[in-house]
Amino acid sequence: MSTSDVTKQGVRGVRPGRDALVGAGLRRRKRRGERPMVPDAEFTSYYGKPIINRPTWEARDIAGYFFLGGLAGAGSVLAAGAHFTGRPGAARALKISSTVAIAGSAAALIHDLGRPARFYNMLRVLRPTSPMSVGSWLLGAYGPAAGAAAVLDVTGLFPRLGRSATVAAALLGPAVATYTAVLAANTAVPAWHDGYRELPFVFAGSAVAAASGLALAAAPTAETAPVRTAALLGTAVETTALTLMERRLGMVAEPYGKGRAGRLMRAAKVLSVAGAVGGAALGGRSRTAAVLSGAALLAASACTRFGVFYAGVASADDPKYTVVPQRERMFSRRAPGSGESSD
Repeated sequence: MSTSDVTKQGVRGVRPGRDALVGAGLRRRKRRGERPMVPDAEFTSYYGKPIINRPTWEARDIAGYFFLGGLAGAGSVLAAGAHFTGRPGAARALKISSTVAIAGSAAALIHDLGRPARFYNMLRVLRPTSPMSVGSWLLGAYGPAAGAAAVLDVTGLFPRLGRSATVAAALLGPAVATYTAVLAANTAVPAWHDGYRELPFVFAGSAVAAASGLALAAAPTAETAPVRTAALLGTAVETTALTLMERRLGMVAEPYGKGRAGRLMRAAKVLSVAGAVGGAALGGRSRTAAVLSGAALLAASACTRFGVFYAGVASADDPKYTVVPQRERMFSRRAPGSGESSD
């Protein structure tokens, strides 16, 4: 209970440090010729508390779910390409890895949910406007297709059915690889929500690089020419999308370059370039180089997913990433020529 009292002489009994903190980085656009009467305020929120709740997800569950889902989805696309171009070793390795990866991704999601029944409950109704609902149905449809493609390829049974399962998994693969980016962007977390345009391309490029890396490491060297090209393409898409996102987000992109997230994102860039270039230059000649390049690409993709996760958590903890962009948008709408009144 407050012990302060308002008298004719002023406020008595004020406890120090209890004032509401106003401001950190609010910068109102000034009209031409306008001189500020007071200095710009700094925003830290009331009592330094976050404005939005930080994500309660565990990194190993959700970032792992992001990574393994991307590996599975992109792997099925590359597996179909290898299957229909006469590269059975690469196709089998990718089909098996996609099955294992999607099983791990689903296990991570169920572990985060707490009970398997909660995943089942999400399948009771399909809500097209809910990324989580759509994603659950994607996993429910993709998992059996990927599993059937792998099992029928290994056993050699029912080749026509195996081809159909391979095609079905490949058609669903791109959505499986990227819908987690839509899921993250659908939250209020600034580093994810504001990056809604580029984040799916970041996840797509990262997924293609990871699947290419696995094929480089597990498939016969003579069959890896297409995946070496895919590794270069995936790395280029991921790097370009990240650069564009950080440039567009401005201040909100700061968490991607600081702390644990910054270290992971920098490691991802180094590993992805090393893996893609090394695989393209030496992966077709040396088995050792192919394995090392593939491992680098897999590690780079994992670093990207964990880096994105930790950047989101950091942006939720600091209230300025929520409030300052909102204020800037408000002031831009009030600026002359915007069509809105400044009153």
